[in-house]
Parts: sequence; C-alpha cells; structure tokens
Amino acid sequence: MNAPPFLKHHAQHVDAQLDGMLRRHRAGMPDRLWQAMRYSLLAGGKRIRPILLLETFRACGGDPLDHAMPAAISLECIHTYSLIQDDLPCMDDDELRRGQPTCHRRFDEATALLASDALLTLGLQLLTEADWPAEVRLQLCQRLCLAAGGQGMVGGQLLDMEANARNITNECEIERIHIHKTGALIRYACEAGAWIAGATPTQRAHCIRYGQAIGLLFQVVDDILDATQSSATLGKSAGKDAAQDKATYVSLLGLRAARELADELCAKAQNACAQLGAEADRMLQLARYIRQRDH
Repeated sequence: MNAPPFLKHHAQHVDAQLDGMLRRHRAGMPDRLWQAMRYSLLAGGKRIRPILLLETFRACGGDPLDHAMPAAISLECIHTYSLIQDDLPCMDDDELRRGQPTCHRRFDEATALLASDALLTLGLQLLTEADWPAEVRLQLCQRLCLAAGGQGMVGGQLLDMEANARNITNECEIERIHIHKTGALIRYACEAGAWIAGATPTQRAHCIRYGQAIGLLFQVVDDILDATQSSATLGKSAGKDAAQDKATYVSLLGLRAARELADELCAKAQNACAQLGAEADRMLQLARYIRQRDH
C-alpha cells in the first residue's frame, strides 16, 4: 500500500519544524553534541508518532494543526532518544538505522549516549514552552513521563532484554513487553492530541483505544517485516531477531497467525475511529497504512 498523500506532507512539515527547533536551541551546546542530535533527529523516518498526534488532534476538532506541533516534535525527540539507546552495543548493538550508520557508529558511544540524554530533556522542555493552558502542559508532561519511563517504554525495554535470557512461550508475555516498549509512546501520541484539542472524556477514551491497538499493530508488523524483508528495504538490519533467537510475534505464533493478529488489531483501531466520526478518516487511513506497510 502506498502511503496516504497527507503522510508525506505531514512528515515534511514535521522535519522542517524539527530543524528549526534545533537551530533555535543550539546556543550554548557543544557543537559535537548538537551535530549528533541533529544527525539522529533528521535522519528521516516515517514520523508516525507525531503524525498520529496531529491527526488525533484534528479528529477531535483541533485547529490549526500547528497548535499541536510542539507536542509532535517533542514526541519525536523522545522517540529518537530511545532509538539511539536501543542501537547501542549494550542494547541491540545495531549498525544501521533509517538506512544510515547508527549514531554511535557515526560518532562514538559516549557522544551517542549524551545526544540521547539531551534529546530526552529537550523533548520535555518543548512541552513546558508551548502556548497551551497550564493544565494541558502539566497533563502532557506527566503522561509523557509515564509513557516514556519505567512504567512505559523504558520498562518495556528491560522486559525485552530479560526475555532474551529465557524462553517465552506465552503470547501474553510478549504482549506485555510491547504494550510498554512500543505501545506506550504511540498511545501517548493519540492521547496527547486529544488533550490539546480539548476533547471530551469520551473522545479521549476512543483515542486511547485507537492508540492501544495501533501500538501493538505497529510491533506485530515490525516483527513480520523483520522476518520477510531485506535490510535495504527496511533501512535497518533485517533478520536479527531470528539470528539472535529473540522472542517475537512471528517466532511465537508463526507468520500466518502473526498476520491474522495484525488484521485483528487493525480492525480494533478502525472500530475506535468509527466512534470519532468522519473527522477521523485520516486516522482510519493511518491504521490501514501501518498494517500494510513494507518498511
């Protein structure tokens, strides 16, 4: 499936906003640190998380989209920090990310670690600087910390590392890992867009349901692609999960059942969209694209 046209437009706009934001915050930073941050943050990518945030904002009546942009680029800073650390030798030890050498390969491990630290703190700073009511800024800071920290993404990374040392045979165990590691930030993206738009509690609940389904869908499709696509297509090392005997949805369920699970999760996301009405059409398109993407 080709990407929806709005996806490319949003990604280009997010890239431009990220570049401008980095330039505005350059003063006082050591040049090598700034270069490493910029290298990783502007290395490409689909920008799915910020786009989910922007489209959830729009579906809940938010306008203009740039009103939610501080949260979108904040989220991409947090996501990129996590990718830098995920690629380190002490984690997944990857050499390729988004078709380019990983940050620690392009610079060095210490610089990569510090660049990721700087992106993490910058991501939170951007939320505090946004022109929203104080209550919205507080809610987003708190919810982002929960999604990115020990109760979310970071906790999921540890669960994933521990899983490599034992034989996982239960789908519930692998779901627990990825609800935290991959799903938490995606759920936050959808919840944050709703908060900035001033959504009702009912609208927020539908957005959260959508984000939960999309978060797991994204990981299931990632596992399928790792087993079926080349490194050139993916822009990162393919086949590493199988080579490392890592527990994935494909290794646990088999390729056919993993694809069926992806279809079920996509349907759940679509059902949540239906509750939001016609304005959620692009969220519906995003769910289909995430299910059918090839990289």
